Amino acid sequence: MATYDIRPLQLRMLKILLAFDNVCKTHDLHYCIMAGTMIGAIRHKGFIPWDDDMDVGMPRPDYEKFIAHCKEWIPAPYEFVCGENDEVYPLPFGKIQDASTTLIERKHLSYLGGIYVDIFPLDGVPTNTWKRRMHYATYEFYKQVLYLLCRDPYKHGRGPSSWIPLLCRNFFTLKGVQLKIRRILNKYDYDKCELAADYTDGLRGVMSKKINGNYAPYEFEGETVEGIKLYDEYLTQIYGDYMQIPKGDHQRQHNFYYLDLNKPYREYKEQ
Repeated sequence: MATYDIRPLQLRMLKILLAFDNVCKTHDLHYCIMAGTMIGAIRHKGFIPWDDDMDVGMPRPDYEKFIAHCKEWIPAPYEFVCGENDEVYPLPFGKIQDASTTLIERKHLSYLGGIYVDIFPLDGVPTNTWKRRMHYATYEFYKQVLYLLCRDPYKHGRGPSSWIPLLCRNFFTLKGVQLKIRRILNKYDYDKCELAADYTDGLRGVMSKKINGNYAPYEFEGETVEGIKLYDEYLTQIYGDYMQIPKGDHQRQHNFYYLDLNKPYREYKEQ
């Protein structure tokens, strides 16, 4: 569990989400809170008490439009970072981060930025079971390569555990893998597919767009944000009994390596 007071972090993330919500309303973009954030809205009317991140989904057409205009639409100190606009970005989805803060999630994966809200594109998925499994396997392979390219190869020492990350650097580039992942995610046109997913929950995250493409307003920490209308179908498919509060050792947190809510990340100097 985290050793810091989590509540100030949650409230700062909420401000990011509300700024994003305003952009989406202003420019007619669709989004939904999802994953643990959606559980929080239903079970707690806000954050899960120990939750230290926020998850948002956007249909691919809205996600691409947001990327194209994010610099002009998002108010300071917020900024959107993703593989399309940051050549050292280590993830296959984007984040809106608060540039007036500093966050390093993991020492061995030392991407420097601010506290954030994750923005996951919702992409089309093939209806054919065999094609779907092959498509996911290809995505998972390149996602793992992306992680190995960005991870400190000596995380577990300089023995055999470092060989695969070092080998990846001989065969792949960060830019090339990010491009490959985008091509995989865009292979099946979102607007023409019956199924969609955010690709982070494996095959259990695949569902009809009648579920993960249909949104409604929800109360969250006294504010109103957009979430998945058929939340029970969505949450049950991914989590099972989502109303059951997990025991302490299953209450997942990031336990960040470095966090400062009062210092801009561009002013950070390594300790």
